[in-house]
Amino acid sequence: MKRLVLAGIGALALVSTLGTANAADLPRREAMPTKAPIYAPIYNWTGAYVGINGGGGWGRSDTSAPFASGSFNTSGAVVGGTLGYNYQVGQTVFGLEGDVDWSNVRGSSTCGAGFSCETKNSWLATARGRIGYAFDRVMPYVTGGLAVGDIKSSVAGIGSSTQTKAGWTLGGGVEAAIAGPWTAKVEYLYADLGRGSSMLGSDTKFNTSLVRAGVNYRF
Repeated sequence: MKRLVLAGIGALALVSTLGTANAADLPRREAMPTKAPIYAPIYNWTGAYVGINGGGGWGRSDTSAPFASGSFNTSGAVVGGTLGYNYQVGQTVFGLEGDVDWSNVRGSSTCGAGFSCETKNSWLATARGRIGYAFDRVMPYVTGGLAVGDIKSSVAGIGSSTQTKAGWTLGGGVEAAIAGPWTAKVEYLYADLGRGSSMLGSDTKFNTSLVRAGVNYRF
């Protein structure tokens, strides 16, 4: 009996030794390589850009003169070009922007005893500062500065006169990066060109609200 027990213990020790040796001879399984996650870089708004814009305007014109006075609505389309530069600090974006638009914002009404008065703006330019807050590829902003344009006043049967006037503009919008160096924006501007004196001592006031969409190319 004793011999049987010793023989069993010896057999178990031999099997254990052979199993350990065979396991050591097996090739090690290499760990599967893992790819590092790819992170898109945060969009940077710094740089110069050029673009085009277009939209429409509506407002109010008041004409007063010794012989004809009236107040009426104005409206029309605008289209033009844009030039600007942004500088980003953290998420805040500081910018300068200028644009020149062809304008067809106009209106007319009967004024005085049988007279017809008309006010027309045929071009409008702005030079503005911008401050935006970048949410990566989307940037809401506020803007304001100088507005310059012409005020043409006409009274049917009497004549017309045109003056270039400087005023102010204020507004805001949202700009978004869409593909590569291209961005798109939608903005609102209120522009006030003040009052312009015209023929026969008349005085014309012109202001307009503009809604414009634009596309910019960033360098």
